[in-house]
Amino acid sequence: MKKLVVLVALLIGLLATTEGQKAKVLTDKNKKMESVNFKSEGLNLAGNLYYPNNYEKGNNYPALIVVGSWTTVKEQMAAIYAAKFAKEGFITLAFDFRNYGESEGEPRYWENPTMKTQDIRNAVTYLQTLPEVNNNKIGTFAVCAGAMYALMAAAEDSRIRAVVTAASWLHDEEAVKLFYGGEEGVNNKIQAAREAKKNFANNGRIDYIETISTSNPNAAMYGPYDYYLNPERGAIDAWSSDKFAVMSWEDWLTLNPMPYAKKIQVPTLMIHSDGCVLPQYTRNFYEKISTDEKKLEWVETDLDSPMQQFNFYDQEYEVGLAVSKGTDWFKNNL
Repeated sequence: MKKLVVLVALLIGLLATTEGQKAKVLTDKNKKMESVNFKSEGLNLAGNLYYPNNYEKGNNYPALIVVGSWTTVKEQMAAIYAAKFAKEGFITLAFDFRNYGESEGEPRYWENPTMKTQDIRNAVTYLQTLPEVNNNKIGTFAVCAGAMYALMAAAEDSRIRAVVTAASWLHDEEAVKLFYGGEEGVNNKIQAAREAKKNFANNGRIDYIETISTSNPNAAMYGPYDYYLNPERGAIDAWSSDKFAVMSWEDWLTLNPMPYAKKIQVPTLMIHSDGCVLPQYTRNFYEKISTDEKKLEWVETDLDSPMQQFNFYDQEYEVGLAVSKGTDWFKNNL
């Protein structure tokens, strides 16, 4: 009788273990997203890692680093694209750059292109530590200013094997004058940034202006740009609408990404339109890309520049087009 009780107990334990294993396998197969952390230049960066619908532990997958526009956090456009590309079979990473969101870094809300480019490269390093990622199949997808940073990173880092951009923001010293008050306005902002950097170095004070405003022309973005003003779109709690570090102006306005084009050796797809921002600059950059494995996808639109730019952040048609074209590009070139 005693032996029978022991045998029954063993069988129950075995069944429980088997059910637990089944549950674990089921969890692996249905994994959608998890919060992750990785280091960039000693700072802790927070991200979300998205998994394909067919994900199975033990297999590895191509991976994409997904980047949104300037000042943004991972919960905005990066999250939309990362989730959609994951459904197409990629592991995708959306993360907060240093100084933003849940990531470390001071001063807060400092838009620094050099740092952001380095963060993308360190994101590649992080992905290469994951057994579920195919180290030879890592690409980047980026929208707006994130496209500028992603292209710069790809020009410097051969581990990035393919790039897709949508509604890319690419500028030089002449282009910024069109948006920031001509030569005088640009010079004033650069001088303000230098003073802000001195204030921070001398007494730790961080000078801020509004990120978006419809009434203050000194804000980082001045105009009725619905994406950044609408809580149903980009005006979410995780993003700051009222804090743009003044010191950012020097780093932003003196950046010229155009020379990086000739350094890009990997397959590159650029999606743009006359309804997006600075269309000729995207054409110019594309023409200078060194590789023959490149394509410029020009989208027909009746929208005036730059109104379609914001549609590529979250609207069904533009996002769907970018994901469809991007998926084909990555599957053929990663």
